[in-house]
Amino acid sequence: MKIWQKKSLITWLLAPFSLLFWLISQILVALYHKKILKSYRSPVPVLVVGNISVGGNGKTPVVVWLVEQLQQRGVKVGVVSRGYGGKNKQFPQLVTPESDPELMGDEPVLIAQRTQAPVAISPNRQQSIELLLSQFELDLIITDDGLQHYALERDMEWVVIDGERRFGNGFVLPAGGLRELPSRLSSVQAVICNGKSAKEGEHLMQLEPEWAINLKTGEKRAITDFYHQSVIALAGIGYPPRFFTMLQDLGIHLEASHSFADHQPYSREIIEPLQKGDLPLLMTEKDAVKCRTFAQENWWYVPVSATFSEKSTACLVEMVLDMLEKRAVI
Repeated sequence: MKIWQKKSLITWLLAPFSLLFWLISQILVALYHKKILKSYRSPVPVLVVGNISVGGNGKTPVVVWLVEQLQQRGVKVGVVSRGYGGKNKQFPQLVTPESDPELMGDEPVLIAQRTQAPVAISPNRQQSIELLLSQFELDLIITDDGLQHYALERDMEWVVIDGERRFGNGFVLPAGGLRELPSRLSSVQAVICNGKSAKEGEHLMQLEPEWAINLKTGEKRAITDFYHQSVIALAGIGYPPRFFTMLQDLGIHLEASHSFADHQPYSREIIEPLQKGDLPLLMTEKDAVKCRTFAQENWWYVPVSATFSEKSTACLVEMVLDMLEKRAVI
């Protein structure tokens, strides 16, 4: 939300509620740390990829990247997610590449499709972990989001921040977009900056597009084929302008751009009116998993992959491998 990016009269009017939100969250954290509230310790190590702010910071591409990096090194990884946006009411549930994103949520289905890793969803992460471990032999559990889910103990925490928006106006909810204050970053093992310039101690991540894939036919075209073309773009992610700016930076002309809410459910009736003649319609991969059943021939999605410098890649992967080795010794 734009009002979370700067201080205004609304910010100060909501400030008392933010103070209350912060006090309640601090009390809960203290209760978990003092073991007054019970937390779950997984029999295999847990790594949380989360954020301290609301909205799309790029957690899911980091999860996909990390799973793929670890799979290449022989690590058996499972992923748990809340399944936000899905209509499923029975938990926990296994998610497969063929799962219905309307039921299971778009991000868990995307992760399963991209990585082929075991994925489970439930608001209760313990349930998801126990389900995965009952059916798969795993070395590591990665939780997509859940940094503030203190009912789950974790061995390592990574936080992803938006390099453009950073921490907005610096207030926690509802006056600002923060779930926790930036001081929380001092206790995590890695801070990943999505785009722009990373600050000292942060790992810079870029989201790189290479292909456009047709939703209806599966045809794969280099994204460069769309240079200097006019297209229609849509995005139902946490921060749609990031997708539109990426396309424009590639030299693609946006005849129109349409922003939707994160985890937006789609239908033919919603999207077809957005089309203009035969212009290609470009969307994110997260949107595409919900549109394949009614896609038209000129609908394309643009998958992005997280990329890091060689130094950051080595640092991030090695810290996970070292953690797994130390946990195995205990």
